[in-house]
Amino acid sequence: MMALPVKGMRPSVVAALAVLALYAGLIVSLFWFLDPATLKETLFSERTAFSIKLSLMAATSATVLALLLAIPAAYALSRYRFPGREAAETVLEFPIIVSPAALGAILLIFFNNPLGEWLQENVVYFVFGFAGIVLAQFVTVLGLAVRMLKAAFDEVPPELETVARTLGASPRHGFFTVTLPLAKNGLIAAFILTWAKALGEFGATLMVAGSMAMRTETLPIAIFMKLSSADIEGTVALILVLVTIGLTALFVARRILGRAVYA
Repeated sequence: MMALPVKGMRPSVVAALAVLALYAGLIVSLFWFLDPATLKETLFSERTAFSIKLSLMAATSATVLALLLAIPAAYALSRYRFPGREAAETVLEFPIIVSPAALGAILLIFFNNPLGEWLQENVVYFVFGFAGIVLAQFVTVLGLAVRMLKAAFDEVPPELETVARTLGASPRHGFFTVTLPLAKNGLIAAFILTWAKALGEFGATLMVAGSMAMRTETLPIAIFMKLSSADIEGTVALILVLVTIGLTALFVARRILGRAVYA
């Protein structure tokens, strides 16, 4: 897409630069409290290494599970009209209108009813465990994943699927050989953005899994624990770790999608 001349877009450019200045200023302000010795100690501590490993594992697991459900759900919402479709689309906004902490509280309350207790006793124990972290992140990011994938499928002309079927392809074969490859960029973007959101999830995770060091302490929870103990330098060090991982993921996504567009 050709960029418009800056001269005719000055108010918009100013607004864009204001957004950049706001977030960049907040990140730069962290360096006022950055202590190199504390940063080195924090980065190479066993507790930080555990938090990073736990966060990466949980975010990846939650994202994969979310996409496994989001892909068929988004395709159905994009292509079919069925009873309950409007309600399903509305519920996608549920994690947005309900705070993550409230969402985590709902999960915690669920595990105190008979069905939730049975699931914990006979299937998987979620509360105060790794499974609880994954579940909290999964519930938080699922709506986002479905919404992004639906937008990707909406951009694929249904006529191409019709042509594939007239040539003998089954609906499943047409989906995997026509629709999914054409929606590849949206799928990549959905995975990376969903993963980044899961990585930074805090409220629901805290409610369901708690904040036990070397057990359920993800990076966001580690930041909360540092701040609650008035360790500003340690808090800044962990925030920079989280920001670096997140921005790196977004940068990689933009590079991949950029190459795909011009390939």
